[in-house]
Amino acid sequence: MSENTRARARTTESETEQEQEHESEQVDCPECGGNLVMDDEHGETVCDDCGLVVEEGEIDRGPEWRAFDASEKDEKSRVGAPTTNMMHDKGLSTNIDWRDQDAYGNSLGSRQRQKMQRLRKWNERFRTRDSKERNLKQALGEIDRMASALGLPENVRETASVIYRRALDEDLLPGRSIEGVATASVYAAARQAGVPRSLDEITDVSRVEKSEIARTYRYVIRELGLEVKPADPESYVPRFASSLGLSDEAEHRARQLLQNAKEQGVHSGKSPVGLAAAAVYAAALLTNEKTTQAAVSEVADISEVTIRNRYHELLEAEQDLPMA
Repeated sequence: MSENTRARARTTESETEQEQEHESEQVDCPECGGNLVMDDEHGETVCDDCGLVVEEGEIDRGPEWRAFDASEKDEKSRVGAPTTNMMHDKGLSTNIDWRDQDAYGNSLGSRQRQKMQRLRKWNERFRTRDSKERNLKQALGEIDRMASALGLPENVRETASVIYRRALDEDLLPGRSIEGVATASVYAAARQAGVPRSLDEITDVSRVEKSEIARTYRYVIRELGLEVKPADPESYVPRFASSLGLSDEAEHRARQLLQNAKEQGVHSGKSPVGLAAAAVYAAALLTNEKTTQAAVSEVADISEVTIRNRYHELLEAEQDLPMA
């Protein structure tokens, strides 16, 4: 071995010893000999016993945002979109953009466009590998379309998707259409969430008949053991009042009319939609706000005859209340 080689070896050994000594120094506190810990929040190395700051200004490898609770941390963490039951693959698949552009927005060449078209085709085939996934893809698309048309919130869509998945897993679909079970799932989810829609409203956005929706709905809730309470007429009042542009006073008066009707037992055997529409109409008249039976009928999707009949019953129940 030459002299230069031996010199370089001695230099390397001395550097290694210095690094080991430096590491050993970082393990123990120079003040009290306690253990050193890394404070990622402040970028400091401190003693766990006496609190001495040994090093500061270290590189913070954590996120640049702050979170004050677990839910906020989950919302801000960048680990991809959360899984959801509203997609047949729960959102875990890869989507290839339909635009033939690269990351800089430049158009792709002809060969690259052909390649991307082939990739899209095979990606779509792999996403729906069997009949169950194709079934889910069609049904969940229908649920999302109907929920959007009805103005239902995301939690209702999620619940409807779970109900449909359960019906598919328990083999309830043979003999019934995909659209029918999907519509029944939306109807049941809306009633469970306290934002019910009438059967006529559901039928307007569905691709199946009203009788099939009702029959499939009864079958699904019976077989799955779903607990769906009867629709409360008061749950329809805010939506009807908002669509008619009525004030908060009129909405509150309509709720009072319905509560009085419940106390008198007038609501038994009556359509909750009809009762709510009549209460809104009566409340508008009692608070001197202009509206017509035709306008209420259009908003509630119920006949004017039903509104008139329920209207008189609500006012009679109001008059029959005992004086305080």
